[in-house]
Amino acid sequence: MASTGSGFWSFGSEDGSGDPENPSTARAWCQVAQKFTGGIGNKLCALLYGDAEKPMETSNEKETQGSTDKKTVCTCNQKPCSCLKMDLNYACLHSTDLLPACNGEEATLSFLQDVMDILLQYVVKSFDRSTKVIDFHYPNELLQEHNWELADQPQTLEEILSNCRTTLKYAIKTGHPRYFNQLSTGLDMVGLAADWLTSTANTNMFTYEIAPVFVLLEYVTLRKMREIIGWPGGSGDGIFSPGGAISNMYAMLIARFKMFPEVKEKGMAAIPRLVAFTSEHSHFSVKKGAAALGVGTDSVILIKCDERGKMIPSDLERRIVEVKQKGFVPFFVSATAGTTVYGAFDPLLAIADICKKYKIWMHVDAAWGGGLLMSRKHKWKLNGVERANSVTWNPHKMMGVPLQCSALLVREEGLMQSCNQMHASYLFQQDKHYDLSYDTGDKALQCGRHVDVFKLWLMWRAKGTTGFEAQIDKCLELAEYLYNLIKNREGYEMVFDGKPQHTNVCFWYIPPSLRHLEDKEERMSRLLKVAPVIKARMMEYGTTMVSYQPLGDKVNFFRMVISNPAATHQDIDFLIEEIERLGQDL
Repeated sequence: MASTGSGFWSFGSEDGSGDPENPSTARAWCQVAQKFTGGIGNKLCALLYGDAEKPMETSNEKETQGSTDKKTVCTCNQKPCSCLKMDLNYACLHSTDLLPACNGEEATLSFLQDVMDILLQYVVKSFDRSTKVIDFHYPNELLQEHNWELADQPQTLEEILSNCRTTLKYAIKTGHPRYFNQLSTGLDMVGLAADWLTSTANTNMFTYEIAPVFVLLEYVTLRKMREIIGWPGGSGDGIFSPGGAISNMYAMLIARFKMFPEVKEKGMAAIPRLVAFTSEHSHFSVKKGAAALGVGTDSVILIKCDERGKMIPSDLERRIVEVKQKGFVPFFVSATAGTTVYGAFDPLLAIADICKKYKIWMHVDAAWGGGLLMSRKHKWKLNGVERANSVTWNPHKMMGVPLQCSALLVREEGLMQSCNQMHASYLFQQDKHYDLSYDTGDKALQCGRHVDVFKLWLMWRAKGTTGFEAQIDKCLELAEYLYNLIKNREGYEMVFDGKPQHTNVCFWYIPPSLRHLEDKEERMSRLLKVAPVIKARMMEYGTTMVSYQPLGDKVNFFRMVISNPAATHQDIDFLIEEIERLGQDL
């Protein structure tokens, strides 16, 4: 390449093949523009070469079609160099040609840039409403259509890039504005950048020695979260864990240790039978934690809920008294702030009074509802959370932080460390030259612990608390819009009366054939099948996704949840129209 007086690069030779009107020259220019400017280069090429609506075909797209276009890379040891470049062909290269291979820098940069192109194309498509939420194939079809098997011999880098494209082709676009299937939806650009950074850093959270900034950010962020909960000055303790289920188990583990510290060395045989309490609408992880810790699922008492899914305090107190009369020890109450299905908030103040009266550890599972603490308009729904001994809060749900990001927050400082530490001298040496309180790994059950805090911290810096507040308020407003849209609409029945407290909107769609059916038993048996069929059709068309489930004596109903700030009123309208389109003939 030679520099021209105009400042543009010239491709080819003096025979005129460097003319920008020449197709091969245009293609080469665009490849360079794409490499250095990304999508801007694509758009510029489209404008210069006559197809403003359709960007020029990229090298990635050509590789998808089986092309083995060559790239250029230098093999000399001088950096920077001025030598001619040799051909780089992914079909002839393997992972062993990338760093730390000798002279692997250019091949590595080129390969990773192509991977980045694949990822960025996927990101853009995730927000494009004209694309499918899911390209659904049945498991046996995917197994037969592609070779997923692991082999003894390595694949080429060209095949590796193809693997990346294929995997994303069938991935669910959880950032799509019409994906409503889970509590965790959306795709935040700053959070995504943070996730890429932590994978690049590839370090562990157990000591300040190897994760200095990340450890400090966890300290700062957890303190801020405790302040928002209402603990004076953000005092207390906490840790980021691999999800809300593990955070809930941590809480139960610490509660048991607080009451019977000898259990750490002597086990369950050395202490009385313990009993935990949670609502009948609570998350299954409370029972799972009891099973894992040896408390046993039979020792988890489910407390009755009212018609809106809130724990009934009088029933909680009644069951505590019963347990004590049997000689068992009540040690743990898990209240829920934002139940999984109904989005209900247990009456935390009343529960706190009962826990104080009977000297029982109060935990609040706010995995789903904790984000509302960021909203001045909605945080009242968690009144009393400041009286809890521990709180689970998942920023990867309502706050839109990329998975995974779950925090356990504990009111009493030092308790986690006492409960979990094992004094591994090869890792937590006591004669290090810095403040050992920042070696946080010994208070975790895990040894290896991923850096989850950076995603939340960087998003918080980018949005500010007010940005999270606006995002959460918008999602709750969309839920109210949906509720108002269908509460009196023909063909819809609400699962419970009244406006939802969270973004959970639970309803049945009643097809025309069932609307005037008088036999209640037959109506229920047929209604049971409606939501699963509509959901299956949604997935096969790829247009949208929304969850359904039964609950108690209620047959399958749709549970619509909104946590994606990309969603709009039009997306809610689309969902309702799509349900009606797919369910009219049932």
